[in-house]
Amino acid sequence: MAPKAPKFDIKTPKGTRDWSGADMVLRERIFKTITDVFKRHGGVTIDTPVFELKEILAGKYGEDSKLIYDLADQGGELCSLRYDLTVPFARYLAMNKDVTQIKRYHIAKVYRRDQPAVKKGRMREFYQCDFDIAGVYDPMIPDAEIIRIINEVFDSLGWQGKYTIKLNSRKILDGLFQVCGVPENLIRPISSAVDKLDKMPWADVRKEMVDEKGLDPEAADKIGQYVVLKGQRDLLEKLQKDEALAANASMQQGFTEMDLLFTYLEAFGAAHTVSFDLSLARGLDYYTGVIYEVVTEGSAPKVSASADVKEKPSKKKGGKSGDPDEDRSDDPTVGIGSVAAGGRYDNLVGMFSGKTQVPCVGISFGIDRIFSIIQATMKKKERRNEVDVYVMAFGGGKDFTGLLQERSQICARLWDAGIKAEFLYKVKPKLQNQFKAAEAGGVPFALILGEDELAQGKAKLKEMGLPEDHPLKEGELINLDKLAEEVQLRLTRREQLDGMTQQAEGLKVVDGIKGEEIKGDEIKAAVETA
Repeated sequence: MAPKAPKFDIKTPKGTRDWSGADMVLRERIFKTITDVFKRHGGVTIDTPVFELKEILAGKYGEDSKLIYDLADQGGELCSLRYDLTVPFARYLAMNKDVTQIKRYHIAKVYRRDQPAVKKGRMREFYQCDFDIAGVYDPMIPDAEIIRIINEVFDSLGWQGKYTIKLNSRKILDGLFQVCGVPENLIRPISSAVDKLDKMPWADVRKEMVDEKGLDPEAADKIGQYVVLKGQRDLLEKLQKDEALAANASMQQGFTEMDLLFTYLEAFGAAHTVSFDLSLARGLDYYTGVIYEVVTEGSAPKVSASADVKEKPSKKKGGKSGDPDEDRSDDPTVGIGSVAAGGRYDNLVGMFSGKTQVPCVGISFGIDRIFSIIQATMKKKERRNEVDVYVMAFGGGKDFTGLLQERSQICARLWDAGIKAEFLYKVKPKLQNQFKAAEAGGVPFALILGEDELAQGKAKLKEMGLPEDHPLKEGELINLDKLAEEVQLRLTRREQLDGMTQQAEGLKVVDGIKGEEIKGDEIKAAVETA
């Protein structure tokens, strides 16, 4: 007797999704790109539990603490799912007192009970890729290297000229609030309000400051004159000439650090993507110095949150407008948000270890948001797997054996050579079905075995997707005694031509970092050489 169907909807929880096929291939490629940059800078990886003691996470995230997932008591300990990878790293350092200096990277899932917009990469379960430098060093050198790492990651992803690193300092921001007349007990709440300027207009942020936070309207208006300012070293020089700001101790320290940071960024060749932006606040409580976040096209919503936008009716039966659990992927007032963010947090480790402080600075890349942007702008469909060669059997009729043993042996030889290969799990497969399987996976080459060719020690290697008039449309015979070399030669050639196609679209990657225009004759010469 067949089992009865469940009496509930079979689906993933809100704000989550399954990953498979081409999406997994693309995500793994993003992981590898970022990991390669981390390792280039001396990063070593660690791992920590997916849940922490509740008191470890408590009091670290300001107003966002309400987004933490608390777990039911399962054995005498109150635990919560990790909100980010930074606080667990600080707890790790506090527990491992012999680790006083480390360049650590960590790629793992985190959890936030935020309102989801899955198509825009705003998830409740999502990956973060973190790189942090912990230890006592001379000021601002690690901070500058972190920003250099941000440049390398996004340039390696092909985003040259399409992203901005917004930069500020908690010391400058706190000093600014003090000069504007913000009471000490309101500095963090007002900072959280300013942090919403990328989603809300100033009028709405000011209203929150005055009506909800209790800030004096005159102080709010003074803040409004500053948070619209952005620039680079020129803005820093302008602020240093402001007598009221220059007299504040916190501002003085922030100015000195920011000036030093720009000097190191210029030495690293990483200053061109930075925007010193006084509206950047970062709502998390643990930041103590430089803060930054990366924005790109699509980060901001298409329509202001205060605009008069007709909401689509909820698909949920009896659903109400403004349901905090409803997916807002199609809401024009919701943008993708920042794709990476971080800063300096010198006191977080000391919250766990007492007197021992380990200064830290780091960056966290939001993989799901990066993925959603890349997927939306891809010109060709991502492959469903990374197989390079599909081994096929050609033949038919009652005497056709299917060449299963030969296909298995050829695949084994390719695997031994480190070449990714597959074949159809049928004893006597039809050629049409084998091609369908290869095309479905986006496999670039087919190796076709025929009895006559095998008798001569040969097989036909066919590149998939060539135009009808291409001279190698039907493939070419290769010697099986040099199978791996012949296949690898063509894989390398295809990879080079794919790179030239990218160049022909206008970008040339120089030393893996900076993009520049290339001329038509350069493309022609490169293609002719190939």
